Amino acid sequence: MMIQMMSVAEQSIPTLSLRRSWLGPFQDIVEEDGSFKYYADGEWQTSSSRRSVTISNPATREAQYKVQACTQEEVNRAIDSAKVAQRVWAKTPLWKRAEKLHKAASLLKELKNPIAECLIKEIAKPAKDAMSEVVRSGDLISYTAEEGIRVLAEGKFLVSDSFTGNDRNKLCLASKIPLGVILAIPPFNYPVNLAVSKIAPALIAGNAVVVKPPTQGAVAGLHAIHCFHLAGFPKGLISCITGKGSEIGDFLTMHSGVNCISFTGGDTGIAISKKAGMIPLQMELGGKDACIVLEDADIDLAATNIVKGGFSYRQVLEFLWIEPTILSIAKLTVGSPEDNSDITAVVSEASANFIEDLVEDAREKGASFCQDYKRKGNLIWPLLVDRVTPDMRLAWEEPFGPVIPVIRIKSVEEAIHHCNSSNLGLQGCVFTRDINKAMIVSDAMETGTVQINSAPARGPDHFPFQGLRDSGIGSQGVTNTINMMTKTKTTVINLPGPSYSMG
Repeated sequence: MMIQMMSVAEQSIPTLSLRRSWLGPFQDIVEEDGSFKYYADGEWQTSSSRRSVTISNPATREAQYKVQACTQEEVNRAIDSAKVAQRVWAKTPLWKRAEKLHKAASLLKELKNPIAECLIKEIAKPAKDAMSEVVRSGDLISYTAEEGIRVLAEGKFLVSDSFTGNDRNKLCLASKIPLGVILAIPPFNYPVNLAVSKIAPALIAGNAVVVKPPTQGAVAGLHAIHCFHLAGFPKGLISCITGKGSEIGDFLTMHSGVNCISFTGGDTGIAISKKAGMIPLQMELGGKDACIVLEDADIDLAATNIVKGGFSYRQVLEFLWIEPTILSIAKLTVGSPEDNSDITAVVSEASANFIEDLVEDAREKGASFCQDYKRKGNLIWPLLVDRVTPDMRLAWEEPFGPVIPVIRIKSVEEAIHHCNSSNLGLQGCVFTRDINKAMIVSDAMETGTVQINSAPARGPDHFPFQGLRDSGIGSQGVTNTINMMTKTKTTVINLPGPSYSMG
């Protein structure tokens, strides 16, 4: 991949003597010692804690970056600044808000190379996927700017005599107004795309945003935030607070100054939802996506998508057909993200250990492996685990790694029953050439999304995306998120007597 400028993404922590001229437009976000600042009140700052959080490169398992360990007092100041800035931003015309967003989108795409490099180093995302995420995020911001103008420009006009017993002596004007301060918490696997999917709708709707990025992915997130800074958004309107979740996580999510939380992640979201209080929540949590392959399906198509869905950053599938999938797996490349390998290291040693525990549990309970289990550090080779049964953890828990469980079933009804028995209900898919069968199975699957003849996927970004049960609260997608980050304001004009036009 061609890199047009060198960024701090190409420097590891041992190289502390950074030449600021190398950093180009990102020089302001880095300390002299190479650690990254946090962003609040329109400035890049060093935490008063004088402590940092180390981010390891998943592929090398060596220290790659450091970010600030922010304090609770710094959280307070960021939220206070956000409240002040939001009151002014809410009075900014829609077209001006959109103009700023378009500028941020343009900058994000212009500076895609160094941001993509961060994704490669922080989360071992293959180079081609890293670049795609950044470009896609710029497109998402631009789309949100345009959709926001359409959605927020329209209100409702109601007349009172449409309700039984009333004359037309009351006129109701209903419009959308911002909520206030939005807390955005994106996940490690899409730290740029799923950050801007929260930031852009919040801003176009007239809100302020406080972002708490994941530890793995924080530096890519900070780079993205700098694009909003360079676009000229008002001081205090956007903040990005880094640090340990154990120190500032609950403090942020339970903060009285937060008016809405948009979270993407795992079980932590359930805990947040129980503590957050009476504010709107948007939660995309875990998924264990079932894939049902009917007898009339295009088996090659199904096998290709099963591998795509099971081994990418999407969730793991459970399915029926095996041999074509084994052939597809054999074609996958395993190695470093810089080499654009299909399979790269999982995000951390803890994640690799968790996956290994699931695999060993399945082995001990009688599952058969279609490949030898192989692991080197955080790099796990793709594995198809056959004859998985409901008593195995792998049948229910999300590995978030290159392991696909095969559950043998005797009927479509059994497959649907297994899908609906899970506490997770994010996505599912069905493969068949018969659209009537596809719709029947889709209707029976209790998941937020069902893909027909494709692997589970999120997007395009304007499509509604939601989970059932423990997989989430609310619905995403550009329009849904804009609406969720606003509330309805009603103004009623009381007339001295009934008024009818042309009467």
